[in-house]
Amino acid sequence: MHSRESWKIFQIMAEFVEGFERLARIQPSVSFFGSARTPPEHRYYQMAEDISRRLSDAGFSVVSGGGPGIMEAANKGAFKGGSPSVGLNIVLPHEQAANSYQDISLSFRHFFARKVMFVKYATAYVVLPGGFGTLDELVEILTLVQTGKSRRIPIILVETPFWQGLMDWFRDALVAQGTISPEDLDLLIMLDEPEQVVDAIFGYYEHRSLEPSEEETEIQLNL
Repeated sequence: MHSRESWKIFQIMAEFVEGFERLARIQPSVSFFGSARTPPEHRYYQMAEDISRRLSDAGFSVVSGGGPGIMEAANKGAFKGGSPSVGLNIVLPHEQAANSYQDISLSFRHFFARKVMFVKYATAYVVLPGGFGTLDELVEILTLVQTGKSRRIPIILVETPFWQGLMDWFRDALVAQGTISPEDLDLLIMLDEPEQVVDAIFGYYEHRSLEPSEEETEIQLNL
């Protein structure tokens, strides 16, 4: 058992090494999240594809979890655009199968190695309606930015009616109880239209570089 656990360390290291080597050249990139259960005919799927295509044509690589639903929509939009479509696929017992719209495809067995890849090269997060996995990724980036372990980037929640209840709870429970600060809510942007998402990302970087500063790079190295 001890020997098997030791070998697992090398498997984890290999995932990090391959991820770093293959993704280092995709910057700038935007990480997309949303439900794997969203069908192609759904408005959320079509919205994700539209946003992704616009960002890809604007020069951003698009990174998704590589699976179906919103992930597929994000990869599909980027695949049709001018910049790379990247899938960070996870090996799961039942749920996920890789979509066919990936210029760069990586497979992970370990969620935490995959999480690092989503954060490390991202210049923005775009989060569409989703379930526990989507919420997990959202809270992950909020925690990293809030605690100074990752540079601040636009974190965009798409579809205000879906997210408004969560935002109200953040304000009425977390801020009210003092577990987060009022300014922590400023880490999030809620938008509803594809062009608003693209404009928000460009607006955020209008007076700052898309590339991390030396200080921000040092922070990213310590992820």
